[in-house]
Amino acid sequence: MSELHQRHRAVMPEWLALYYADPIELTHGEGRYVWDAEGNKYLDFFGGILTTMTAHALPEVTKAVSDQAARIIHSSTLYLDRPMIELAERIAQLSGIPDARVFFTTSGTEANDAALLLATAYSRSNQILAMRNSYHGRSFSAVSITGNRGWSPTSLSPLQTLYVHGGVRSRGPYAALSDAEFTAACVADLEDMLGQTRGAAALIAEPIQGVGGFTSPPDGLYAAFREVLAERGILWISDEVQTGWGRTGEHFWGWQAHGRNGPPDMLTFAKGIGNGMSIGGVVARAEVMNCLDANSISTFGGSPVTMAAGLANLTYLLEHDLQGNARRVGGLLLERLRAIGAGVDRVREVRGRGLMIGVELARPGTGAADPEAASAVLEAARETGLLIGKGGGHDTSVLRIAPPLSLTVAEAEEGAAVLEQALRVL
Repeated sequence: MSELHQRHRAVMPEWLALYYADPIELTHGEGRYVWDAEGNKYLDFFGGILTTMTAHALPEVTKAVSDQAARIIHSSTLYLDRPMIELAERIAQLSGIPDARVFFTTSGTEANDAALLLATAYSRSNQILAMRNSYHGRSFSAVSITGNRGWSPTSLSPLQTLYVHGGVRSRGPYAALSDAEFTAACVADLEDMLGQTRGAAALIAEPIQGVGGFTSPPDGLYAAFREVLAERGILWISDEVQTGWGRTGEHFWGWQAHGRNGPPDMLTFAKGIGNGMSIGGVVARAEVMNCLDANSISTFGGSPVTMAAGLANLTYLLEHDLQGNARRVGGLLLERLRAIGAGVDRVREVRGRGLMIGVELARPGTGAADPEAASAVLEAARETGLLIGKGGGHDTSVLRIAPPLSLTVAEAEEGAAVLEQALRVL
């Protein structure tokens, strides 16, 4: 055990997860690569949990941070904040939500927490609909709507949460149905559940479940849900913490794959917009955002430095069409991984969109989750110079692949080759 690992164990909580049997300290990065304290170079296919969205050490972002820090680092929302207003204007316009208002936080957890506050205050109900296998953060309220047992450490909750079918397409009682039948069954289940309730405040859902293993329903399922919810005055919150900003390639937001009935009432965002800086937030139509009848502020949400970083990062992403790059390079990578998976008996499914890809591993002949194999591949990939993630609702048996959106075709092929080598040793 390294000296730094020993120090970590001495002062950090036991439940604070670390990757690898021999954890590594990352010291610097450039583009799609990072280096550890021993000088080893890695191709980064996880981006700090989908947070390094454009590139490591992107000059435009680092310059924006430096320039703003030289002027003023902090003021709080008690004062007018030009970078915050400018970023809010751009996000409101991009959100697709009419008459949108934006509230900035420091994380996706806090963003979802704020959305739950708004929904329950607006609807005068503490009942929340959430998806099975979901993950929405680590706060007390966010944990209470998390449908993934591996990330929900307590059953105590300030909310009454009801879990809905639909987030996982290839497992569960509806897995054998066609997409149309699957959607109809999930809608019928939702209607039946709502018939037994007194009135829910909102449905919160990730368009593609992140921690849950990059699984998603057929396109249009949440649009069908929206019809049922709208009839009953129930809000729809789209958790875009991992799916936002063009990562899926086909759409800028994940909700747009389910948007035939218009945008959600609220969306939450974080991670990629800051490219490593702590930015989260909620976008909501004005009627919902303005429903609170008490004062509030955000001490660190909307910090001038993080807002300057977000503006520079968003500008770079749009000007360089990184959404289009995610679609093109992600499509090639997905097909390459599917070809590799077809020859490995432990690969149950390769799924995803854009640069958000999951490789689910299972024990041959049984379909049972194989978390040991996932851990072995994670370690083997790292040994050969590739960093990936893992997750899944079935004992973390899914390899999670989410590189920066500027990934090149050559780098995609490099990573796929390393992953193939790691999978072949199983």
